[in-house]
Parts: sequence; C-alpha cells; structure tokens
Amino acid sequence: MIKSPYSFDFLSLGKEALERELETALIQHIREFLLELGVGFSFVGSQHPLIVDEKEYKIDLLFYHFRLHCFVVIDLKVVEFEPEFSGKMNFYVSAVDDLLRSPEDKPTIGITLCRTKSKTVAEYDLRDVHKPIGISTYHMGIPLPEEFQSSLPTIEDLEEELEAIAAEVEQTLASQEIEQLSLFADPATIQED
Repeated sequence: MIKSPYSFDFLSLGKEALERELETALIQHIREFLLELGVGFSFVGSQHPLIVDEKEYKIDLLFYHFRLHCFVVIDLKVVEFEPEFSGKMNFYVSAVDDLLRSPEDKPTIGITLCRTKSKTVAEYDLRDVHKPIGISTYHMGIPLPEEFQSSLPTIEDLEEELEAIAAEVEQTLASQEIEQLSLFADPATIQED
C-alpha cells in the first residue's frame, strides 16, 4: 500500500511545471518531502545513474527505506498516468535489484507519481505485475472554487499592496526618527540654524 495522494503544498509551482522543475523543487524541500513520504525514508539521490549494456539511465529520485530494508524508486510525471509508465518503472526496479540491492535487502519498490490517474487504467496496468510497483498522485495546494477565485486579489495586486504598505511604514519610521532626533538636539544648535 502506498499513500495517495501525496500533498506537495510546500511547493510553489504552477500546473505548467515540467518534471525536472518538480524534481528540483522537491530536492530543495527534501525535508518536507521526506516527511510527506513517511517514516523510514532516506534520500539516496536524484537523477541517479544506472548503467545497463553500456547505456546510462537516470532514476528521478532514489530512496532507501531503512525500516523495510529496500530501495524505493520514484518516477515523477507531471501528466495523467499512462500505461507505458509502468514498463519504465518495471525496468528501473529490475535494474536496481540487480545492480544496487545487496543480498540482505528486500525487493525494490517502485512508485510512479503522476498529477492524476484513472483508477481503472491503473488497475488494468498493474493487474499481472508481480513486482512491488505502485501508482500514486500528488497535488500542490488545494485550488479554490472558481466563485472564490474571482473575488480574491491576484498575486500582483497583493504585491503592489505590500509595496505600498512597506513604503508607508518606511516614511512613518523616517518621520519618527527625525522627530526623536529633534527632541535630543542642542537648543543652541537649533537657534543658530
């Protein structure tokens, strides 16, 4: 059993983000990502190379689960799940089992993380697969209903408002500083000016 969906609310990527951008953002927030994955995961690497028949293949994210004593391969997709994704994952799991796994380790687990999936397509795709491979989804923030989106300010509006407030605060602080300095000024100096 794998968690679904994973919540990537800690990321500030839009829906148009590419797989590499998603991967980079997850690496930059590795602590939060590990907490979202659950207890026992340790990060091995991103774009972890596997050499098979003198050709290099790269795993998006590779973890080791120290409680389960196995590697966990994560393949990131920014699109809906497609059946061919599990063929790639099957390859990665087999290669990690042969190239990285020690005799003490349990079989590698593969997780394909997609933006969305059809439950029926996923069930058909994994029906006769005997390796521990799963398909999960993720979300990055819970979108507001459209009726609320139109009534809220845009990010640009909020930035403009914050800049205006910051300028007003700076001006107020400068005025207060001048006022305080005048209180401590030498009266003789003030009359001479």
